[in-house]
Amino acid sequence: MIYTLQKETLLGCSLEKSWEFLRNPANLNRITPPDLDFQIISEVPGEMFNGLLIEYAIRIPGLGRQRWLTEIKHIQPYHSFVDEQRYGPFALWYHFHEITETDEGVQSRDKVTYIMPLGQLGRILHYLSIHRTLKRIFTYREEQLKKLFPV
Repeated sequence: MIYTLQKETLLGCSLEKSWEFLRNPANLNRITPPDLDFQIISEVPGEMFNGLLIEYAIRIPGLGRQRWLTEIKHIQPYHSFVDEQRYGPFALWYHFHEITETDEGVQSRDKVTYIMPLGQLGRILHYLSIHRTLKRIFTYREEQLKKLFPV
């Protein structure tokens, strides 16, 4: 089964300022809930580029501590990019990030398309906890972004 999670957040900053934050992979630490014990394992540059591979370790409720390798791709500066799982806890993880300038600020959009591993067991884990955990993670990100870039 394919799942989708979408989140929109209005940021009180310029397109340039929001892109400056998003293009630095290390900033993911700043918007990830502390209880997930998120760590970037690989060396990361100050600015992402197409083909950049980033290895993480993260604690996922119901799945335990997981290693995760993503590839950054389809970068359109000041507009969008994708991080796609190459190895990790999901059978598929495709995360599209987009920012758009509006009269009120910058609209940040996340759309994650994912498939759980483990067949029926994965679907049960999704129902019991994974979907709530992902919603909590993206709500936390929204809160942190609003603190960094208040409207």
